[in-house]
Amino acid sequence: MKKSHMLKIARIIEYMFFDAFAIILPYLIAVVMFKFLDINISWNDVLIALPFVVVFKILIFYMFGFYQILMTHVGFEDFIKIAIAVSFTNIVIVIYIAISGHMFMYKSAYVFITMAEIAFVLSPRIINRMVLYLKINYDWARSTGNRTMIIGAGSAGELALKEIFHNKTLKNIPVVFLDDDEKKFGNRLLGIPIVGPIKLVKEYITQFEIQEIILAIKDYPKDKMQKLIDEISSLNIKMKQLISIEDLSSEDKLKIVDIKIEDLLNRHEIKLDDTKIVDLIQNETVLVTGGGGSIGSELCRQIANLKPKKLIIFDIYENNAYEIQMELLRTFEKKKEKLELEVIIGSVYNRIRLDYVFKTFHPTIVFHAAAYKHVPLMEDSAVEAVRTNVLGTYNAASLSNQYGVKKFVLVSSDKAVRSTNIMGATKRYAELVIQDQHNVSQGTKFAAVRFGNVLGSNGSVIPLFKKQIEDGGPVTVTHPDITRFFMTIPEAVGLILQCGVYAKGGEVFVLDMGEPVLIKDLAEKMIRLSGFKPYQEIDIIYTGLRPGEKLYEELLVSHDLEQEKTENQKIFIEKQRAVTHKELKIEEITNGFEKLDNEGVKDFVAKVIETYQRNGLK
Repeated sequence: MKKSHMLKIARIIEYMFFDAFAIILPYLIAVVMFKFLDINISWNDVLIALPFVVVFKILIFYMFGFYQILMTHVGFEDFIKIAIAVSFTNIVIVIYIAISGHMFMYKSAYVFITMAEIAFVLSPRIINRMVLYLKINYDWARSTGNRTMIIGAGSAGELALKEIFHNKTLKNIPVVFLDDDEKKFGNRLLGIPIVGPIKLVKEYITQFEIQEIILAIKDYPKDKMQKLIDEISSLNIKMKQLISIEDLSSEDKLKIVDIKIEDLLNRHEIKLDDTKIVDLIQNETVLVTGGGGSIGSELCRQIANLKPKKLIIFDIYENNAYEIQMELLRTFEKKKEKLELEVIIGSVYNRIRLDYVFKTFHPTIVFHAAAYKHVPLMEDSAVEAVRTNVLGTYNAASLSNQYGVKKFVLVSSDKAVRSTNIMGATKRYAELVIQDQHNVSQGTKFAAVRFGNVLGSNGSVIPLFKKQIEDGGPVTVTHPDITRFFMTIPEAVGLILQCGVYAKGGEVFVLDMGEPVLIKDLAEKMIRLSGFKPYQEIDIIYTGLRPGEKLYEELLVSHDLEQEKTENQKIFIEKQRAVTHKELKIEEITNGFEKLDNEGVKDFVAKVIETYQRNGLK
């Protein structure tokens, strides 16, 4: 970072030097012209005034943002800005001469000086742009790679073009631009023709033999994105996008990557109102169990930005905990902000260790994300699933009651609903534990949040498909009819925090996640957007449902019970039946359920969780 910063400063100084020369030169030419025409002008007065003129103009240029303009990205708007700045400074100087009477240069000469100065200041920028243009076209003429279409012929499109040029690993040969601005049709951007509208993308793909497409439009509407993805994927054309284009002055953040997976879900990303979340977190001591996991770490990132009094990360896996600790410390050090952070290694099923955390740091808000969640693995490790997901939840929740925590939010799962696997059954068990703790609460507000599969989380099907495609296939799907609900990690964490606001005690919050996604369709679309033909170049094979796996997931335990709306129309509350402490058999779990074998543990859980159907059988 220091080296990059120093290079940036050096580049600014270099252009300041060029601009100083461009300011001085018109004055020197004017003096020579006056001497040649035998018009009296004082060299000494000019030489004395020039240093002040140069400093004044450089300061104004800096204020006008001249040195924040990318020298490889100077456009017509920047030319206009330069002309206005030069004219403005010369008008100020003429006014100064008229008021002060300090006639170091004739006022009439400023017509010539202004025009010459604009030309000289623009010259290195224009030359730089011309050299880049010639170099790009020369290199592309000699290169090999995918014939590429760039969608979006604006600032982002130009940056994508330059990223292709600078990043030799991309192996793209830009052929055409598409854009919906009719005024651009027939023009060229850095020598690449802008041929027509985006709606004709399929025709232009065929006409120009396109092999890859890069989307370079900021905030492209979701409905248009879906239509575009559907059209392109049907042709087995590889598709990427330019990301981090919010700050067009930063070349370091440009990146061309595969299309975002959330854009394949055929629904709008769910936006959650977080206006009250700041009040929930600010100046509170927040404990996140499982804080190093996919959901837990994102919770920690967002909570840290909401100015808590202290953030406590509790996790059994030291590597994950260390990574999020270092990330947060680096982030806040760069922002020059203070973050009170505690990172503690331990397991939620170790009550003594967890009690130490509560007794020492007195958390006021608890987000309980610690859990085992891998369905097939837990089928063979039922004891561990119960120990962590049930007993661990009981420990965290009961200690929250004991130490007067304000709010406790359990991260649950749609697999808790009529589960056919032990993992889901233990998550439903954990929800009932929360109900029980609410019944005996002395003020702590307990709630659970239930949602579907999280894109990009550890164990998600998306990274698996991507890796299988990179390896040349095959892509493995358990069943051609299997469906799942999906959401992004920010959506999941936003839901958790939002429901923390809404929690009044005993609720199970459920998100309206739209229609479930057919996994087979998702796999096919990912293959096509990687530039391959499903079942031909990359095969899809069906491996059969794994132990405990269902064809489809649900979000409601009972469709007969009335659902309650919240302030957010996408979040509602599932009405819960009454729960007694006795039926949960917490004492039996605490005092030796480990003596049971794997199947015995499942039998034990099935007696408590009436909706649990072992492998589809009751």
